[in-house]
Amino acid sequence: MNDKQKALDVTILGRSYKVTCADDEREDLLKAVQYLDHKMHEIRESGKVGSTERIAVMAALNIAHELLMARNPDAFDIESLRRRMASMQATLDQALAPQEKLL
Repeated sequence: MNDKQKALDVTILGRSYKVTCADDEREDLLKAVQYLDHKMHEIRESGKVGSTERIAVMAALNIAHELLMARNPDAFDIESLRRRMASMQATLDQALAPQEKLL
């Protein structure tokens, strides 16, 4: 870690993580952490997604969708994305079901 990089402890969905960032990026990183934490709490509270891993994947998909919409709202097919997300969720459910039995 160089002189301009500093370690920062952040909490996302109740879990602590240590990340490094440049001093001038600290505020933006904290905003990103807050945004991600909020998204993950929303998904968890919906009751449709159980494991932290699934919550993280769904949050990533939602945030990626928001980014794509912000970049070019006219060129993005929301219904296609919703179908793909539902398909991914079903695939995740099927793939992770045996792991949940272990916990």
